Amino acid sequence: MAKTKSLYRCSDCSHTVAKWVGRCPECGTWGSMDEAPAQPAAVAARTGTSLARAGAAAVLPTTPATPLTRIDGKATYAKPTGISELDRVLGGGVVPGSVVLLAGEPGVGKSTLLLEVVHRWAQRGNDERSLYVTGEESAGQVRLRAERTGSVHERVYLAAESDLATIFGHVEQVKPSLLVVDSVQTMLAADVDGVSGGVTQVRAVTSALTSLAKSSGVPVLLIGHVTKDGAVAGPRSLEHLVDVVLHFEGDKHSTLRMVRGVKNRFGAADEVGCFELTEGGIVGVSDPSGLFLQHRTEEVAGTAVTVTMDGKRPLLGEVQALVVPTQNPSPRRAVSGLDSARVAMVLAVLERRCNVKGLGKCDVYASTVGGMRITDPSADLALALAVTSAVRDQPVAAGTVLLGEVGLAGEVRRVAGAGRRLAEANRLGFTRGVIPRDVEGIPPSMKTYEVSSVGQALMTLTR
Repeated sequence: MAKTKSLYRCSDCSHTVAKWVGRCPECGTWGSMDEAPAQPAAVAARTGTSLARAGAAAVLPTTPATPLTRIDGKATYAKPTGISELDRVLGGGVVPGSVVLLAGEPGVGKSTLLLEVVHRWAQRGNDERSLYVTGEESAGQVRLRAERTGSVHERVYLAAESDLATIFGHVEQVKPSLLVVDSVQTMLAADVDGVSGGVTQVRAVTSALTSLAKSSGVPVLLIGHVTKDGAVAGPRSLEHLVDVVLHFEGDKHSTLRMVRGVKNRFGAADEVGCFELTEGGIVGVSDPSGLFLQHRTEEVAGTAVTVTMDGKRPLLGEVQALVVPTQNPSPRRAVSGLDSARVAMVLAVLERRCNVKGLGKCDVYASTVGGMRITDPSADLALALAVTSAVRDQPVAAGTVLLGEVGLAGEVRRVAGAGRRLAEANRLGFTRGVIPRDVEGIPPSMKTYEVSSVGQALMTLTR
């Protein structure tokens, strides 16, 4: 018999070494090397040796393989949660037997959102029970939040537990049709080495809950922590084990919250849901464009409106610019909500290609309204006109929306989904558009000016 050798595999990048090391030599992660015995059969398979020669015997499967045409797909139909914005991101609702991971920064509203989910789930009737398991708070704390947000219901069951075996016992007693675990980093499997929240524990707990979901058909919603870099805490394989990965984002200075799909086996992975966090809980915002626009009765120089695509959702946003002369030899460039590199590029294009002089001797302030973050290059043209409008003290005409990516040669390039963007702007009352050439899907009621360069777009300020 050949002696079985032990290898050590990184839980983050799967890099394998022959001897244990504290830090992975491939990805640089500390404490991620776990022992993984190298089976003779696996070695033989890599070298092309047959199973018989490798010493591995074939096992007759208890369940034979089934033709794809005979498998019933109705079991994977999504059930709505009752929160339309969350259902949009999930692809229609929660699929029976699925595992959903919701990750976000502390205090962003993850527990509040899922507490609302279990409440809506219990309200569906038909003896639907939901079980909320918390390892971070006491039962009394969760009860107070439920009273504040109006999420108290007799078919919502609560368990303040962190032991995985005890949680499985609660599932057998309650027999819920929806399980929420808050959070996966606080759960502990007694038969697995490692501390709570460690790489080994998180992987073992997630694997056990995934097996529970697949075997019982009960959907499981997991709350996950994030690191300071915004990534999900724990091993990278955590995101591979679950079916859906959602990121809950929000600025601490704003009430707006966004649920962004990162991975979804049952629908589109680039959908975005918008919520507003209030004193009475968290509510969905079906039309968030109004939050990013400053409604005023008179035209103001230095403002322009654009339409950005967040996933598949068109959102209107307002770009503001303020240009102030300064005696400082190094003029200030203050940017909020925009990409500072693209702002610097647009300023250079305006001064070099469009004869907008004096920007090198002025402080330039550029920002968005309502805490919106715009990284879409389609906002370049709106930024260019906002800066020029501020320099000339000449406002952009009311009801105008601007679309286009600006190149270093001063050209205006087309953007993806321009027709959908213009349709959304027209729905909100915008009747005038400055857009690149050859754009399809323009609403009939919208008057458009097709431009090929920034210089042509600046001429629309006098129209």
